[in-house]
Amino acid sequence: MLQNLERLDLLIAHYVSGSLPEPAHVLVGSHLEMHSPSAKLAGVMEEYAGDALNITPPVALSDAKRRLAEIFASAPPPEHRPRIFEKSRLPASLRAYVGADLADIRWKTKLPGLRHHVIEKSKEVETSFLWVRPGRALPQHGHHGLELTLVLEGEFHDHRGNFGEGDVSVADEMLDHRPIAGKRGPCLCFSVLFAPIALSGSTLRLLGDIIGL
Repeated sequence: MLQNLERLDLLIAHYVSGSLPEPAHVLVGSHLEMHSPSAKLAGVMEEYAGDALNITPPVALSDAKRRLAEIFASAPPPEHRPRIFEKSRLPASLRAYVGADLADIRWKTKLPGLRHHVIEKSKEVETSFLWVRPGRALPQHGHHGLELTLVLEGEFHDHRGNFGEGDVSVADEMLDHRPIAGKRGPCLCFSVLFAPIALSGSTLRLLGDIIGL
């Protein structure tokens, strides 16, 4: 999962700089609410960015990796406490974006054991909630562009490893995978999709995954 983690670090850096589109900004902000180590990293980045603006000229893009290394080597910031969700099952950032809580969501059954609710859909992006029954595999697929997935409840795994509550999966054209929900309970995710997916794999396996075998 190293490559996924590196991409997540870059997403957090873009979040701190305010350069992410709104759906991705909401997803990363929700991740920070759920995952205190990432919130600490964002705090370090914010402090570093503030100091850099005061004492250094603009940094060339070629220095990005060196700057990230300096960030990770710096002293830890003061403890950041994650926000309390109160009675909601959603992080505050996501709840504000959706304008509702999970109890108000009208789910649609997309496949047996897979429910779906579209929050926003345009030519540029689709945001949605996904609910997957325990142990169910999603059909194997590749990606024509970027997809970000935040696990809100439960877990899923693929060949990269396991993604639990608060984790973010970063997928792009290089990834072809078959996510499988954990067996201990349903998996609930928030997805931000910037390009369509493409089904892949053997016809027999696809048929089995589509009907939920």
